[in-house]
Amino acid sequence: MSTQTQGRATIDDLMRAEGKAELVNGRIVPIMPSGFWPGKVARRITRSLEDYVTAGGQGEPIADNVGYAFDPPLPSGRQSFSPDASFYTGPIPNNRMKFIEGFPVFAVEVRSQNDYGPANDREYEDKRRDFFFAGTQVVWEVDPKAETVTVYTLSDPTTPVVFRRGDTADAEPALPGWRLKVDDIFG
Repeated sequence: MSTQTQGRATIDDLMRAEGKAELVNGRIVPIMPSGFWPGKVARRITRSLEDYVTAGGQGEPIADNVGYAFDPPLPSGRQSFSPDASFYTGPIPNNRMKFIEGFPVFAVEVRSQNDYGPANDREYEDKRRDFFFAGTQVVWEVDPKAETVTVYTLSDPTTPVVFRRGDTADAEPALPGWRLKVDDIFG
């Protein structure tokens, strides 16, 4: 991620930003677009979340490029998230054209081609810490190259569970009863 240099930006400035971005420390931080495969992986997860709601799960599946905003900022300076897929159980914004005011209970980050290496690992760790500080219960980090789903939980954020082909991943306790076969994600 590269950061644009400008005066202290606001959520309203972020709403006007071109492309996918997040607001961190008063700066609009653009997020590189995903490639075909990471985008398809995120879409498959979102589709499964839609099926969960159709079957009676409570909440809203949220697709890529939808923003979550909050004020005041988190201690890290972050004021927004834009996960690749997520699930939200709070109130729908009065103005449905604006960002969701709050945070997801479940967030998915899918690695793209340039999301590998030590610096990127630190960015993922920092963002995961922010998700948990905000109140997100479960974060998935999905690696299309390794074909793994690494699941972190708010109750034990430093001990992830890694799911591989042949396994079935979950997002307990955020999404009771929801399961997704790793083979269906990468199939």
